[in-house]
Amino acid sequence: MSRYPTRSWRAFDPQRAVGAAPAAPAPSVSDGLRVLGLDPGSRTTGFGLIEWRAGQWQHLAHGCIALPPSAALAQRLRLIFERLSELVVQHQPAEVAIERVFVNRNVDSALKLGQARGAALAAVPHGLAVFEYAPRAIKLALVGAGGAEKQQVAHMVRILLGLEGRLAADAADALAVALCHAHSRQLAQLAAAHGAAPTGSGLRR
Repeated sequence: MSRYPTRSWRAFDPQRAVGAAPAAPAPSVSDGLRVLGLDPGSRTTGFGLIEWRAGQWQHLAHGCIALPPSAALAQRLRLIFERLSELVVQHQPAEVAIERVFVNRNVDSALKLGQARGAALAAVPHGLAVFEYAPRAIKLALVGAGGAEKQQVAHMVRILLGLEGRLAADAADALAVALCHAHSRQLAQLAAAHGAAPTGSGLRR
């Protein structure tokens, strides 16, 4: 039996699917609400910014922080911290969404990914809420299948945000995280409006 109750991304609650703990209520979705999505990596870190405008989520910016492969891990972690700190100052997001670390058989890769994620989180200022989502939850929210391929996720990102052309994989993943959070936020607001208990995995900085 599937661990997820639905295959429709429009009816999917990613927080409920991953069994997240309750979080502090987030501000209502209103014009100007800006979300920064992050896909940390020890070699490339993707970012994507979306904003709620005129009743829909719109694309603001996306890109990749390419890290020198010859640089020591400590130097790459510092670059992640510095460049994301600059990005936060430049774009002033209201909330940050980040992909949860996926632990596979390669323990060394998982440890490096965890350190990259830590460097990214360290760049988030105090008081800015951070929300995390499992990779399967993100894919299920956008594509309707937790085992979707990266190309399918990128395709849905382009459709939902009206983007044309090719998206770098890490930037597409970061925008997918932001859209997953955006969908979760709207569901939480609907639930609050009907008196239901909110769900979420917010980490108050």
